[in-house]
Parts: sequence; structure tokens; C-alpha cells
Amino acid sequence: MADYPGFIAIETGEDDGLPLAIAWSLPDGRVKQTLIQPDDSWIKEDTNAMGAYSIEELESLGVSPLEVIRELENDHFSATLYTSDNGDDEAALARLFDTYGLDPFVELAPASVLYSSITASEWHRQRRETFSELGLEPMRPEHELEVMLSMHQRLTEED
Repeated sequence: MADYPGFIAIETGEDDGLPLAIAWSLPDGRVKQTLIQPDDSWIKEDTNAMGAYSIEELESLGVSPLEVIRELENDHFSATLYTSDNGDDEAALARLFDTYGLDPFVELAPASVLYSSITASEWHRQRRETFSELGLEPMRPEHELEVMLSMHQRLTEED
């Protein structure tokens, strides 16, 4: 069985790093995903930053940011997790931890650094192609993970 690196993706709202949904992979390639209940401190009266979700959906179907942090800690304490490097993941993760005055216990790095055989721009090109091939949507965390896991499998077989 393959041992996968930890990949992570966070869907954000329009309000600078507002975390809405999160997904990360486990070493065996399984994916954990959930919607995130917005903390009261994240919501303004006139907020319309919830992307495709209503506040009611996030509150009823999501889990608290603290539960997300605890679960992530159980799976990846002091680990480096790899992202598609879209820039929002770091801000969203910081916001999750800042809510409780905690320092992140994981580091984020672009997934492209895992593969010496291709450049970062080539990795991004292959990522776009993989989304298209698999019929998935970029920015949906579980789809981002599916693409990164698929690419990892293909790129490590080539090495």
C-alpha cells in the first residue's frame, strides 16, 4: 500500500480567508472532509461571504473550528501538509487557529515541491488537466484532494 504525503485544501469565502470547508488526506490515501461552522467572530451582520453555502447550512452540517483543529492535530501534529498553493489555504488555516489564540502546529508547502521531475508551472498545468480529466471542480476541497492524490500516484510511478 502506498504511503501518501499529507495533502490539505480549504474552501474559503469571499471575506479574506474565511474557512468554509476543509479536507485533508491520511497516509493511506483516505480523505477526511467537513464543512466548518462559522465562529461568531467571523460573521458580520451584513456578511455575504459564505460562498455557495448559507450560514444555516454551515451551522447545521458543519463542525466547530475547534473540532476541526483537534481532528487535524490527531492526524497531522507537527507535520508538513501540501497544498495546491492557491494562497488562500494559509490565511484560512491561520484564521481557524487565531480564533482560539493558538499557533498552527502544521506547516503548509506547495505540493509541487514533492516532485523533482517537474517544475511548479508544469505541476499546475498537470493539475488543471487532471481536474478536467476527472470532471472535478477546482476550489472544492475534496476535489482538490482527489486531484493531488491522483497526481501523486502518477508522478511517483514515473520517478
